[in-house]
Amino acid sequence: MPDILWTAQEAALACDATPFSTWQCTGISIDSRNIEKGDLFVALKGPSFDGHNYVQAALKAGASAAIVSCIPKECRKHDNLLLVRDTATALEKLAIASRARSKAKVIAVTGSVGKTGVKEALSHVLSKQGKTHATVGNLNNHFGLPLTLARMAKDCDYAVLELGMNHAGELTPLSKMAQPDVALITTVTSAHLEYFEGVEGIADAKCEIFKGLKKEGVAVLNADNPYFDRMAKAAQPHKVLSFAQNAAADYKALSYHLLAQGSEIKADLNGTQTTYTVSHSGTHWITNSLAVLAGVDALGANMAKAANDMAALSELKGRGATHILDIPGGTICVIDESYNANETSVRAALDVLSHKPGRRIAVLGDMLELGPDEIKIHKGLKDAFDKIDMVFTCGSLMKHLHDALPAQKRGAHASTSQNLSPLVTQAVQPGDVISIKSSRGSRTDLVLDALLELNVKKET
Repeated sequence: MPDILWTAQEAALACDATPFSTWQCTGISIDSRNIEKGDLFVALKGPSFDGHNYVQAALKAGASAAIVSCIPKECRKHDNLLLVRDTATALEKLAIASRARSKAKVIAVTGSVGKTGVKEALSHVLSKQGKTHATVGNLNNHFGLPLTLARMAKDCDYAVLELGMNHAGELTPLSKMAQPDVALITTVTSAHLEYFEGVEGIADAKCEIFKGLKKEGVAVLNADNPYFDRMAKAAQPHKVLSFAQNAAADYKALSYHLLAQGSEIKADLNGTQTTYTVSHSGTHWITNSLAVLAGVDALGANMAKAANDMAALSELKGRGATHILDIPGGTICVIDESYNANETSVRAALDVLSHKPGRRIAVLGDMLELGPDEIKIHKGLKDAFDKIDMVFTCGSLMKHLHDALPAQKRGAHASTSQNLSPLVTQAVQPGDVISIKSSRGSRTDLVLDALLELNVKKET
């Protein structure tokens, strides 16, 4: 049986609202297209949409009730409605009330790279030790975080919350709403540099995560990052724990061995030496795993058990998920890294690809929001392809990388991922391993779809 999240009376009290009937909900949704039976639908308004137009559809789809700021014409007063002044504010109030009533230990995660992967890994290992609630997908902004908190069951033991930002000032209200016991910053790089004067500004913006950190809370920081000292100072007076693959840290790698799928790591975990396996590929996951274990320890959970459970992490769509596809004459391996990209994450994806057997093909789309140095950053990737056999690119920015590459490594370039897709599908051969990486706006997921279609055609 699903948890009862809110009754009409509880929600009305939290939101300072007027209920028209008695109901209870087992979920919360802000999208009428994805309603599940028992959901509470929140009719949000935006610049180009108004959820009030979809209240009746949500109720017909199985929603138990809807939060509204006006009563839609097609809805009678005795429908299951909760009338508020502003629906976005009501959602925030639900989130604040949910956090206040919860005894869960909360860890908030942010960072330029790796925050979703670390969040998912934390959720996995903590779920083996208690009832765990976590951000779904990337619901990490001013709508996503309150939605995540409002969905949290009353009896959770742990909550893993991802906090995202593009601009300075965005993390402060999210952190104050989350009130984390532990705040973890995976790393700081040039992501979203378009909105900052320099990476120092990004580091300072990430440090806003400490604004809501509880008085006895712990900051967990990457000692390999050049801005570690800056972030540690910003975390004062809170306790700081450090993790690192290469630097001296509280949680540090002593040695590691790359496996066909994942790595075996010998580490010093705050004075305790242990060896564990992480199932995700890439040297960046050595650092990520140390961040996870530091976070687990900071929460007071069982770190030894968490280290053991790192061997069975699930693959993440768009963040390293692997597809083995049948094509005439054999198989190809496709690594889906198409969700997002900056220089650091592209280099990490190429590092993973470089350790794979077979002809290694990189498919890259534009990295966005990099500011005035965007061309230089794209061209600067040219030194990362020593072990890569062929590179396909799309977008006006990646054209600069294409032109900078040696001729023998140039697969093809196209203006868009849609135009690039047939060039890639025509070029692949049995035994190839293909890694696809770009910012979301570059839509290299279309190349992935085209490659997946090769498998479908073979089967039919």
